[in-house]
Amino acid sequence: MSCDRIARCGGLFRAAGLAALALLLTLTAASAQRRVALVLGNSQYEHAPPLANPVRDAQAMAERLKKLDFEVVSGFDLTKPRTQATIAQFAKQVRGADIALFFYAGHGLQVSGKNYLLPVDAALEDETSLDFEAVPVDFILLQMSRETSIRLVFLDACRDNPLAEVLARTAGVNGASSGLAEIPIENDGAGTLVAFAARPNQLAFDGSGEHSPFTSALLRHIGASNVTITEAMNRVASDVFNATAGKQSPWINLSLTREVVLHKVDLDAPLIVGEATAPQTEGGSDARNTGAAGASGQSDDQLALDVLRRKIPKLASDAPILFDHPIDFGDPAIDGKSIAQLIKGKPLFSPVEGLDKSVWEGKHCDGCHEWNEARLCDQAKNFAANDVSVLRLQHPLGTRFKVALAKWAQGGCK
Repeated sequence: MSCDRIARCGGLFRAAGLAALALLLTLTAASAQRRVALVLGNSQYEHAPPLANPVRDAQAMAERLKKLDFEVVSGFDLTKPRTQATIAQFAKQVRGADIALFFYAGHGLQVSGKNYLLPVDAALEDETSLDFEAVPVDFILLQMSRETSIRLVFLDACRDNPLAEVLARTAGVNGASSGLAEIPIENDGAGTLVAFAARPNQLAFDGSGEHSPFTSALLRHIGASNVTITEAMNRVASDVFNATAGKQSPWINLSLTREVVLHKVDLDAPLIVGEATAPQTEGGSDARNTGAAGASGQSDDQLALDVLRRKIPKLASDAPILFDHPIDFGDPAIDGKSIAQLIKGKPLFSPVEGLDKSVWEGKHCDGCHEWNEARLCDQAKNFAANDVSVLRLQHPLGTRFKVALAKWAQGGCK
C-alpha cells in the first residue's frame, strides 16, 4: 500500500490502532506473482495534430499498475528508435513473468488486417514507411509471449488518424484505416486477453476530459477488489458505451484458462502483528503476542476486526431488507425509499474519489452502472462477504445503502 493511500485512511488507522493498520496492510497485499507491464503513450506527433490525452492516459495507467505490484517499463512521446529501445528493455524484463501487460494510447492504424502503432516521428509518406516508421502490434505481442502465463493487452489507439489517410492517398496503400483490425487468438494464445477501445474498424474518442472514455473506465475498474479481469472489462465496456451515448463500444477478445484477479483482498489471510502491538506484561517486559487470546478471550487480531466493524454504520431498523420495500436507513437523504427506487435515482457522492462533479452530478445511477436486480445482488454478496474491506468505503448513495445491500444479500436478495 502506498503512503498516499495510508494517509487517506489516517483517521481510521488512528482510531483502530497499529493492530488495525497491520490488518489492512495484510488484506491489501497483492499475491506473490511477478507482473511486468509495458506502457506507451504518444500525444505530440510531429506530422499530425497533437492528441490531448494519450500521454496523460499512459502516465495514469503506469501509476495504477505500479500500485497493483507491476514492474512498469514506460515511455511517453517516443520516436521510433526510442520506442524500439523501450520495447527491448521490456522484452528482457518480461521473460518468465506470471502476468505480462501492454497498454498503448496514441495513434494506430491497420493495413490489410495488420495493426501498427505510430511513434511521434512517423510521417508515412510512402509504401516503405510502415517498415521503418511504425511498430507492428504483433511484434510486441511476440515479446510478451516468451515464458509468460497470462498476457493482457489494452489498445486505446483507434482515434481518427490523418496519417492513415495520407498513407492511403499518397502511397496508394489499400486498406489503410484509422480503426484497428481484430487480433485473433489462436490455440497457442491461451491465457491472453486483448481489449480495444473500440470495435474493429470503429474510431474511438480521445475525450474532452482528463482521460479518454476507454482509459477513464479502465482506470476505474482494473484495480477493483476481488473482481476478475473479465468482469472488469465488462464494466469498462458498459461505462464507455454509456459515456459516449452508444457511439463507442470496446471490443474484447480473450482466451483465459483461469480467472485473473489483479487485486485480491483475502480476509482470511494470517495477520501480521508487529512489536508495537504486543501487550506489555505487568512487569514491563517485552512479551510478544502473535494472536493469542487475551484476558477478554479474544485475540488481538479479532479485536482489530471488531474495531473496524464498529465503524460500519448501523441501519435505523432491524427489519428485513426487501428489494422493492421502503427502508429506514437512518440517513435522511435516502430514508423511506427502496433499493429499486434508489438505483433509478441520482448519486449523492462521487462514484470515484476526486471525480469532477460535472461528470457524475445529476446523472442516474442505473445509467452509469447498468444496475439491475441480478447484478446488484452479486455486488451485495461481495459487500456481505467482505464487510471490513468494502463497507468502510464511500458509495454514490452513501455507506448505509451498502450496509442495506449486504443485509439484503444475507436474506437471499428477495
